[in-house]
Amino acid sequence: MFRLNFLELGIEKAPSTTNPLLDESGQFVKPEEAVRNFSTLWKEWDLVNKFFDKLPTIIIAVVIIIIGIWLSKLIAKLATKAMKSQNVDPTVYKFISRMISAFVKLIFILTALSMFIKITSILAAFSAVGVAVGLGLQDSVAQCASGIQILLNHPFKNGDFIEVGGLAGNISEIRFMNTIITTVDNKRIIIPNSDLTKNRIVNYSAEKERRVDLTFSIGYNDDITKAKSVILETATQNSAVLQDPAPVVYVNSHGASAIELTVRLWCLNADYWNVYFAMQESVKLAFDKNKINIPYEQLDVHIIEKK
Repeated sequence: MFRLNFLELGIEKAPSTTNPLLDESGQFVKPEEAVRNFSTLWKEWDLVNKFFDKLPTIIIAVVIIIIGIWLSKLIAKLATKAMKSQNVDPTVYKFISRMISAFVKLIFILTALSMFIKITSILAAFSAVGVAVGLGLQDSVAQCASGIQILLNHPFKNGDFIEVGGLAGNISEIRFMNTIITTVDNKRIIIPNSDLTKNRIVNYSAEKERRVDLTFSIGYNDDITKAKSVILETATQNSAVLQDPAPVVYVNSHGASAIELTVRLWCLNADYWNVYFAMQESVKLAFDKNKINIPYEQLDVHIIEKK
């Protein structure tokens, strides 16, 4: 087929992107190829026209997202400041501020997307995915829900000494899925949060002061009044024992081998074990000094002779 060469005629070669009738060498293309080139060029220009038609909407959508990101940070910062002023636990206010920030961003992003597509279809898709994920991760969702409940109800905080389900130790870390405690002998125990919300929790650190209950035994031949006086004097000499409420001593029971005296002292929570062990030693030394016996268990055997 005859082709006219524009280069040989001294005519400048036209770019193929602007002239669909010429190929890269500057020659006329076949009719069917020219039709395809015209069709492609039309589509390209149609897309460009659509883009410029949508450009104001795209700019508005981008501005909405930018405002949403800025506003989410501002609201989260204000919420954090308000919760700090109320002495809310750091774990709680960090979680809540992140949730607020994510929620605000999601609202603005959905608002921007609604300018181009129907949001109802996206929400339906998210709902379906959420149901499927929820069914597959029921246990994990329950653990996370329990973690949120713990963070919001605040039954304990980091550093508290608690007892739950036969386990006792100091709270090391509160997570969304589990809580870590460290026992007095430095064992690390990870407890699922659902176990914490289902079982009874004893928080020994919740109050500033704590009562120390002790029991001492004296012989039946010893002076009860003197023994009580010795115990009270020993408690008074311990600087960690609070004098308000004042220490008290009661006769608890008449045992098989001894009279049991119950002592109730008050101290700061942090001093509990120091007071407990110090009183055990100090009372024993004071009893020895004042000739007060701590009797062993004894059994009287009566022998009856048959005649």
